[in-house]
Amino acid sequence: MALTAHQVKIVRDTIPALTEHGELIASTFYGNMLRAHPELNDYFNTVNMANGRQPRALIAIILSFANNITHITELIPKMERMCQKHCSLGILPEHYDIVGKYLIAAFGEILGPAMTPAVQIAWNKAYWVLAKMLIGREAQLYHDWQHWQGWRRFRVQQKVEEAEDVYSYYLVPEDGKLLPSFMPGQYVSVRVMVPEIGYWQNRQYSLSEQPKQEYYRITIKRDRGAQSVRQPSYLWSSFGTHPGIVSNMIIDQKNVGDIIELTHPAGEFFLDTYNTANAPLVLLSAGVGVTPMVSILNSVIEKQPSRPISWIQGSRDSVPFYLHVRKIARDRPTMKVNIFKTQLADSDLAGITYDHDAKIDLAKVHREDLWLDNSATEYFVCGPEQFMMEMARRLREFGVHSDRIKLELFSTGDTEFQVDALSIASGRSLGAPRSGVASGAASTNSGSD
Repeated sequence: MALTAHQVKIVRDTIPALTEHGELIASTFYGNMLRAHPELNDYFNTVNMANGRQPRALIAIILSFANNITHITELIPKMERMCQKHCSLGILPEHYDIVGKYLIAAFGEILGPAMTPAVQIAWNKAYWVLAKMLIGREAQLYHDWQHWQGWRRFRVQQKVEEAEDVYSYYLVPEDGKLLPSFMPGQYVSVRVMVPEIGYWQNRQYSLSEQPKQEYYRITIKRDRGAQSVRQPSYLWSSFGTHPGIVSNMIIDQKNVGDIIELTHPAGEFFLDTYNTANAPLVLLSAGVGVTPMVSILNSVIEKQPSRPISWIQGSRDSVPFYLHVRKIARDRPTMKVNIFKTQLADSDLAGITYDHDAKIDLAKVHREDLWLDNSATEYFVCGPEQFMMEMARRLREFGVHSDRIKLELFSTGDTEFQVDALSIASGRSLGAPRSGVASGAASTNSGSD
């Protein structure tokens, strides 16, 4: 179903008008689709739907793909991220039929008479070029996951408070079967039923422990600043639009012995443990972005105990896992630690609970702790979007090549809509989205939504 050169031109000629009316297209598309298929609400993050980030990202990725349809190499990382998310949520080929129908119809409503039969055919072909690429990759992922398809029930074995408002859940499979391995840095999807809105809400939480066959661990932060935002007309309840609603529900309602449902680990942000290179690792995190870093750290300590590691962590007040990190560092001279803290307590001790009384500033970190003179050093960055943007820019200023900077952009939003992670790391600005789930899936996070 390849497009002809003329059809490519038709699609590109309509992109300016569609881009100009992106918000209206999104509201039209979602409104019509959810009214006809309310069961799809189970796949959507109502917070990102209410604040407009998910609709913007959806339209952005479609238009970005269409605009680059003859040279899609730069879109492959975005597509991989989408496929990983889709499979984590259980998106199936039939969902693409529904999305395509209502998306093209929304384009028609906006374009009006300009949506001629030729334009409609061209856009339908363009959509299915993208959809078939995603479906094909997702089929591979589902095949790789073998016997674990869909949601699996886990029992809470332990609930541990790691820091103020930060809790780790040790989860064992209810069926008693051994768990598949994963790449440290990956996430699982968790779903909870929200009675007030009448459907499931899914969130992604980074696995915060190295792979274990007996249990998984996720670490979640309470959101005490959760505020409601004005919901669009296609959402019928404002309850699910409170940021942090799922994380807070889990912390408040899930205790030892309770059941939590997960899907297979997924995600394109990870340390490749099949690569046995001994190049230094720099793990940069802020807030609950520390969770995938702990998984990476623990995996390296087990498999490559002599590998040089630099741990750089920022926190406002309480610092999750700092005792664990300090203990590892004491026993390994190849590990460097820099903990930044902005709100010190009377009990804080320099060199123990913190090293720097400030926000993370790479200029305050010794050059040797950043391993800047080693051209093979890998940099992993996870935290709030703005933090990651700043860290990537600073590393680029230090001369670090973009191929060695890995960012976990774990939400669907305005930042990705404007500049993608690879562009930021490389110093380029493409104006293309980092994320955006073609069927409107929830956003990934490392411990809070």
